[in-house]
Amino acid sequence: MKITVFAAVVATVSIAGAVWAHSGATGVVKQRMDAMMAMGKGVKGITPMMRGKTAYDPERVRAFAEMVRQHSGEAMTKLFPEGTDGAPSVAKPNIWTDRDEFNALAAQLESLSEGLAIAAENGLKQGGGGQGATMMGTQPAMGGGSMMGGGSMMGGSAMSGSATPAPEAFSEMPADVAFMMVSQTCSACHTKFRVEAK
Repeated sequence: MKITVFAAVVATVSIAGAVWAHSGATGVVKQRMDAMMAMGKGVKGITPMMRGKTAYDPERVRAFAEMVRQHSGEAMTKLFPEGTDGAPSVAKPNIWTDRDEFNALAAQLESLSEGLAIAAENGLKQGGGGQGATMMGTQPAMGGGSMMGGGSMMGGSAMSGSATPAPEAFSEMPADVAFMMVSQTCSACHTKFRVEAK
């Protein structure tokens, strides 16, 4: 399979939904919505490069990876204190009941973003366009299906917080493969912990 236009569509829909949801959001809820929107815009902006549709620029890849790193890990989890669910938030209540899994995905996203920064120098997989997997898996980003399961480089499901490849693995990994891992971790988190846009 090749990376499809679907990823860009998902990112656009997610951004549009986030803009709508932002009305009335304040405090920590607005902060986390802003962070998620920034990452969604980042994915949308870099997807054409990862598809081989625009010139590859390792500096842009590193900048994207750094932006994701800044919004993931503990920086992400601290934006979800108890009692901040309910409208206008789109966070599902299970963020607080399945906190260990949410924290593991946030930490995994941070590690993968650091890996993507390392892989940036490697360019795209031969032939470009991330052959071997789609950007956001074969399921919509907001629904169904385990991401990164089966024969993925991560082994097992991202939902279970599988181990991230060691840094040395990223030093030889194509950037689009590392980008796919980042995107699929976002997708896995959205599937489990974000209310679907109606």
